[in-house]
Amino acid sequence: MKIKSYFVLASLAAISLAGQFHVQAQGDDPSIKATTVFGKVSEINASAGQITIKTAAGSSVVANVTEKTTYQRMPPGETDRSKAEPTSLTEITVGDGVVARGFVAADKKSVPAQQIIVVSQSEIAKQNAAQRMAWARGAKGIVSAINPAAKEITVTSRSLQGTSQAVTVAVTDKAKLKRYPPDSIPKYEHAQAAKFEEIKVGDQLNARGEKDAEGTHLSAEEIVFGTFKIAGGTVTAIDAAANTVTINELQTKKPLTITLKPETVVRRFQMMMGGMGGGAAAPGGQGQGAGNGQGQATANRPAPGAVAGTGGGQGPGAGGQRPGGGGMNMADVLERLPTISINELKVGDMIIMSTLPGSDPTKTTAISMVTGVEPLLQMVAARQAAGGQPRPQNVDLNSNFGGMFGGIGP
Repeated sequence: MKIKSYFVLASLAAISLAGQFHVQAQGDDPSIKATTVFGKVSEINASAGQITIKTAAGSSVVANVTEKTTYQRMPPGETDRSKAEPTSLTEITVGDGVVARGFVAADKKSVPAQQIIVVSQSEIAKQNAAQRMAWARGAKGIVSAINPAAKEITVTSRSLQGTSQAVTVAVTDKAKLKRYPPDSIPKYEHAQAAKFEEIKVGDQLNARGEKDAEGTHLSAEEIVFGTFKIAGGTVTAIDAAANTVTINELQTKKPLTITLKPETVVRRFQMMMGGMGGGAAAPGGQGQGAGNGQGQATANRPAPGAVAGTGGGQGPGAGGQRPGGGGMNMADVLERLPTISINELKVGDMIIMSTLPGSDPTKTTAISMVTGVEPLLQMVAARQAAGGQPRPQNVDLNSNFGGMFGGIGP
């Protein structure tokens, strides 16, 4: 019974923290066990005593309830059974995370529920909002220095005007560290446990914790990072059917094939009055996912993107002014740009993108992409040239645009 109870509570915690599961509908649905079904409430028929549960893999299971069914409500993320509170069928709403216990039918389409445990979708939303706010108040950018003896990391971000803004992140033994694997879209739930020694200069990093009054030092509670790369170049081919874009890379002049996944977000850079980018899209605006033109894109995306994100989308990364002056962080500006689909890209467009490179240098997967960036590259190149001839191909993309994308965080 203890094992079963732990399974139920752990499953419920996963629902509350992730909001949804990312599993494939192959063979048996992992969300349907012999005596347990977990997922989200998709329909309630109180008069018939039925709750329809939609699993992450897309299966629908009808939980039949009676006057003998017991109901409990758990706080989001909680696994301590003593924290559960009694509830009733009338207090359950569509969208709530739910675990139904009982002997599941052989066809796995129904279960006579002896017990229903729920987590309120509104409570999940509140918790997720609080987590996003906590990450947004943290430190996000490129690792510019590491002090192994003091276990401190300097994270540097850059404003649109080029002003460098640094935060020193202190890492204690209690801090939780996670790393995003290569050649992937950064999702917080896929990040792997890591050690301080794995962090290196040039990595993109997002840290959550308490800052000092000046906003220049942060005591980390959690860190997510990855060896991200910012690449850019001119689009030479587009295969919308395969969701791939080929560019002539800016620095190497070699072709690079970019895969756009459903989670990839493509944005279009726009100049507003005064020469600043990003005024066209309101923070938190919705748009199309780039990989297949479906889904929602948000102002962030963890994750570190991502760094972030992840993002993102969805998660930390969207914040206002950074300490130290110099205007908004580059990430804050670009994450407010309008989103577009792959069908709106054109051969000849200049793009920059964030990626977690894999073993093949000729192929990569885009986390986020921005098109129409010629004015932005010219502006950065002119700043670097200091009176000389601006050359966009000489722009250090990683130092100028590292940390620009959401996704490095939950």
